[in-house]
Amino acid sequence: MRIIPRRFAPQRLDFGEEAPLVDHLGELRHRIVFALIALVVTFSVTYAFRHHVIGWLEHPLPAGKRDLVTLSPTEPFITSLMVSLYAAFLLSFPVIVYQVWAFFAPALNPKIQRGVVAMTAFATMLAALGLAFGYFVALPAAVKFLTSYDDSLYHIQIRARDYFSFATTVLIAVTVVFELPIVILGLVMVRVLSYTKLKKNRRLGYVIMAAIAVALPGVDPITTTLEMIPLMILFECSIWIAYWMEHRRKKHGGGDDDGGGGFEGFRGSSDPDPEPDPEPEEPLFAQPLPRDTRERDEV
Repeated sequence: MRIIPRRFAPQRLDFGEEAPLVDHLGELRHRIVFALIALVVTFSVTYAFRHHVIGWLEHPLPAGKRDLVTLSPTEPFITSLMVSLYAAFLLSFPVIVYQVWAFFAPALNPKIQRGVVAMTAFATMLAALGLAFGYFVALPAAVKFLTSYDDSLYHIQIRARDYFSFATTVLIAVTVVFELPIVILGLVMVRVLSYTKLKKNRRLGYVIMAAIAVALPGVDPITTTLEMIPLMILFECSIWIAYWMEHRRKKHGGGDDDGGGGFEGFRGSSDPDPEPDPEPEEPLFAQPLPRDTRERDEV
């Protein structure tokens, strides 16, 4: 292993490559600056096109209820600013994740790095599907139900700040829900869960999914139901993906999977065999004899 020279721009290290502590701190500073620059640049873009972003968020509302109201002099500015900031963070999130990953990646061997990259790509795909499901299915159904409930009793006007807060909460909740297979597959990889356990406790899993859907944001039954349905489907898909993972592990010589918990046996087929235990060394100092042995020697 070699010591790398000081540098002025963050560069990703190779596995096993060392650097002084000062260089690590300098790299961390540079990566934080790069992430902040990405956030500032995307914020300038989202704020310049805030009319399109706000229109995109208003679109799930019924056609006759898209005229949002504000109730204070500063609310229009603050609302547009916060919506633009949330959109900028969403757009710059891949850059931020890469900077964090590039800083910690040299501590992992290439095999683990490839596994993390594959899981990250799968999680990104699930997040995109969750965001699309929330925007085109869950959010329109929820706001249609809520904004027409007892409309004969109330003159319904929607406040901009409250609606954007509700819309972003629903979208984030549905996106997080779609990450359920990543959590389950991660537990399967470390053998905390197994296909046998998941199949045996399928009914209990459905009850847990229903409880999670009820605990998620959304006070109306429409939002809760629309969050529960993908949870059930994703849980069932996770069971069969766990079966495929365990079948592939056995095929490549990963050993039998008895469904036990913990990390024991969590080695790939290409890992070398563990070295045998060394021979016990002679003690540095003489150990005292047991009491009965001393008495026998004295006699």
